[in-house]
Amino acid sequence: MEKMRAILVKDGIGPLDNLYIGETDIPTLKSQEVLVKIAAFALNRMDISQRKGFYPPPSGTSEILGVEFSGRIVALGPNTSTRWTIGDEVLGLASGGAYAEFIAVIETHILAKPPQLSWVEAASIPEAFITAFQALALVGDIKRGEDVLVHAAASGVGIAAVQLARFYGARTIIVTASTTDKLDFLLSLPAGATHAANYKKENFVNVTNDATGGKGVDLIIDTVGQAHFSRNLDALAMDGRMTMLSLISGFEISSLDLRPILAKRLRIQGSTLRSRSTDYKSEVFKRFGELLCFFTGSEGNGPIRTYIHKVYPWTDIREATRVMEADQNIGKIVVEIV
Repeated sequence: MEKMRAILVKDGIGPLDNLYIGETDIPTLKSQEVLVKIAAFALNRMDISQRKGFYPPPSGTSEILGVEFSGRIVALGPNTSTRWTIGDEVLGLASGGAYAEFIAVIETHILAKPPQLSWVEAASIPEAFITAFQALALVGDIKRGEDVLVHAAASGVGIAAVQLARFYGARTIIVTASTTDKLDFLLSLPAGATHAANYKKENFVNVTNDATGGKGVDLIIDTVGQAHFSRNLDALAMDGRMTMLSLISGFEISSLDLRPILAKRLRIQGSTLRSRSTDYKSEVFKRFGELLCFFTGSEGNGPIRTYIHKVYPWTDIREATRVMEADQNIGKIVVEIV
C-alpha cells in the first residue's frame, strides 16, 4: 500500500514525548468517502485525552489523532455524489485521522472552504464552531433576547459560542475564564461578551445576577462540569437550560442540592458529536454550512470571525500540544503540514 506521513503515538498511548512523525498507510476509501490531502489541522483537548488513553476513538475509525482539518480533495471513493470533484478545497470534521498528510472522510462531513478563508483559518472552524452551534442552537434552543453564560470562554469552542450567541441575538453574554488577559480579550471582540467573571477570584453567580437584574441566565454552555455545577443551578433563570459539553474539572459531585432543578424547571442536557451517527452528523453539517457565508478571517469585519492563537509547523507538534495542555492559548492552535 502507498504510504503517508502522520503524527503517531509511540506505544499507542502515553506522555507528550511519545508524539512523533512516522509513516503509515494512506487510507483506503470506502463507499461515499473522499480522500483529502490535508493542508492544516487544529488541536483539541479530546486529542490529549485520546493520547493519554482516556478517550478512545469510535470503533472502526482511525486511531490517528485529530478531528478537524482543511485541504484539497485528491480522490473520490465508490458511490460518491456528483457534488464533489478532485481539486475541491474543503474543511471537514472526522472521528479521527487528521494529524496526517491524507484523510478519508465521509463526503457529507466536509464543506466547501469559503474563498475568503486561508487554509489555517478554515481548519480552525469545524470542531469548535459545529460543537458550539449544536450546543446553542440544536440542543440549547437559543432565542433572540435571551441571556447566556459561557464557561471556559477563551477556548476555541468558547469563542465560537460567544460569537454565535451574539449572532443569534442574545441580549447578555457572560463569560468565565481564569485570567484577566483572557477576559479582556473576550470583552474586546467585535461580537464579544458583555460581562465577564474570573472564576478563580469571584463568584460568577453574582456577576450573572448583576448582569441580568437578578433573573439569571436562560442558557449555560458548560465544559467544566463538577467545579461549576452547583453554581450553574443557582445562575440559571426560571425554565433555564444548560448544555454540558465536557467535564474538565471532574465528573463526580459528593454533595448537591437538587431542589433548584425542580423549583426552576431546569433542563440539563449533555451534548456530544464525535460518537453520533453518520446521518445525524451529516444533518448538522448541512445546517451549519448555511452559516459559512457569514465567516471572515481573523482580520475580517464579518459577524463571525476565526481567532488563531498560534500556527505551528507539524514538526513542532509537541510544543503546540504543550501550550494547549498548559491552558495558555486564547483561540485555536493550528498546525500546518510541511
